[in-house]
Amino acid sequence: MEKVEQAFKELLKEQAAYREAIALTHWDMRTKIPKKGVQQRSEVVGFLAEKLHQLETSDKMKEYIDSLQHTDDELLKKIVDDCLETYERSRKIPTDEFKEYVMLQSQAESVWQDAREKADFSMFQPYLEKLVAFNKKFANYWGYEENIYDALLHNYEPGVTTKVLDEVFPKVRKSLTSLLKKIQNSSVTPEPSLLTVPFPKKDQEALSIEILKRMGYDFEAGRLDDTIHPFAISLNPNDVRITTRYDEKDFRMAVFGTIHEGGHALYEQNISEKLVNTPLATGTSMGIHESQSLFWENFLGRNEAFWNSHYDLFKKYAPKQFEKVSLEDFYQAVNEVKPSFIRIEADELTYCLHIMVRYELEKALINGEIEVKDLPQLWNEKMEEYLGITPPSDREGVLQDIHWAGGDFGYFPSYALGYMYAAQIHHSMNEELDVDKIISSGNYTDIKQWLSKNIHQYGKSKKPLEIINDVTNESLNPDYLINYLTEKYSNIYKF
Repeated sequence: MEKVEQAFKELLKEQAAYREAIALTHWDMRTKIPKKGVQQRSEVVGFLAEKLHQLETSDKMKEYIDSLQHTDDELLKKIVDDCLETYERSRKIPTDEFKEYVMLQSQAESVWQDAREKADFSMFQPYLEKLVAFNKKFANYWGYEENIYDALLHNYEPGVTTKVLDEVFPKVRKSLTSLLKKIQNSSVTPEPSLLTVPFPKKDQEALSIEILKRMGYDFEAGRLDDTIHPFAISLNPNDVRITTRYDEKDFRMAVFGTIHEGGHALYEQNISEKLVNTPLATGTSMGIHESQSLFWENFLGRNEAFWNSHYDLFKKYAPKQFEKVSLEDFYQAVNEVKPSFIRIEADELTYCLHIMVRYELEKALINGEIEVKDLPQLWNEKMEEYLGITPPSDREGVLQDIHWAGGDFGYFPSYALGYMYAAQIHHSMNEELDVDKIISSGNYTDIKQWLSKNIHQYGKSKKPLEIINDVTNESLNPDYLINYLTEKYSNIYKF
């Protein structure tokens, strides 16, 4: 059995090498690749993904799974169980279809970038139609109990179903729209124009790096680059990369985006070494992952205590115009609530409404209730219904996110789930730590250690709902988010 276990671990290490190569290739394609290199690089990704798929579904893998499935080693059992699920799901997809799909993803991302720049959905439409068709096909291969969308949702948030989302989301939406109306009727009017002064990219970058260091992000195990759509990507716990997007007319995009991606990166950098070179060396779900990024971005980065301790640092890098802006006015401005077109620029309160627009559209797409060609119009109609605004073009509307171009159907709900998880986690952390006092100190070591101890170290060795139950002593509860937003914004807007 020792020889079998060693051989199994060697196979896992080989798979990890392919995953790392694929991740590095994706990072390059989203940041540095010349336009003419996309086609061939897509074929390289397809080749690597095909090889990984073959390893995950090989007879040798099944041999190891069968031999080790009843091991007394708890960690090894979790690794074997994860490999079994991957084996069973992946075996249902023919290798040639999988390779074709991976190549399509890479090509679609490149076309999406051009379509977004030209605000022309018709350029992207045929690629999206193929991606939707593939996802429907894969969902049917995998199988589901009640809703075909559940098969895709499982890829990002196992344990959560459309039934759960359709119970929770309307409750949150009702509370948020009610809060939004109160804010819009308030006499308090933050002045965001105070923030939109020319702010050179190099200075924004220097500020972002300084904040990342204070968060505990290890630059010897990562780097910061810029791209169209910010993301964090983990090659392994010692190489976790962040990208951000700079707007020299509005620093908030880069600063809050960097804090957000830094939260993702801290998760990946602090996974236990015991899990390296296994499929458990990653976040347990996108919802839990998003809880970490939103915790740092909102519960820390948009916290009054954060700016009390960071305003001098901010002004060190910021243009001289900020010398005349009071801390109170600055804090109100960075927390202004105002419906906006772009999800990644959305304020805390309206953010989840953006997610619900996407969830409802992609669920309807996968269920065959709407067609891809109708997305721009339907997107605009839902934005008007939920946020009271209509995007001026496809660039600010249906083309703004990279997720569908990457075939990531079932991903979007994790953003709203992550926000709810983050509020629960914040509440539990406050029962053990004086969170605001720690934030005011500017030294976040205790917060980082608490998150690593309770969440990060486990990687994927705990299921998402297991993490939430262990950390908060209850299952998903949207009331913590509703209460947090109500308290915060009733104080800012004085209602």
